[in-house]
Amino acid sequence: QVQLVESGGGLVQAGGSLRLSCSGSGNVLSVNTMGWYRQAPGKQREMVARMTSGGSTEYADSVKGRFTIFRDNPDYALYLQMNSLKPEDTAVYYCNAMGYKSTDSGPRIFDSWGQGTQVIVPS
Repeated sequence: QVQLVESGGGLVQAGGSLRLSCSGSGNVLSVNTMGWYRQAPGKQREMVARMTSGGSTEYADSVKGRFTIFRDNPDYALYLQMNSLKPEDTAVYYCNAMGYKSTDSGPRIFDSWGQGTQVIVPS
């Protein structure tokens, strides 16, 4: 298993910046992809940014040029730098890790989520 804990959320005015952190523990060496997702009230959870173990990144169109995902391998931490925040960025942000773990029957995929951290950008 991989345990994820998010932090760094809060209230910030439009145009401001915020950095989210995700701390991982457990079987982190088996993680292939990590990312940030968000869910606004009444809306579907959506991918914000993600990266593979090789460093390849992908961003939602709505955040390209404003958000940056990066990691700190020694600490097994994932970050999301959010700049030029907009009211539509208001959501609960979740850290995600996907990969596999070895079992007696072979590899087994896993999909771990943190508890989420709230980001509020008032209009």
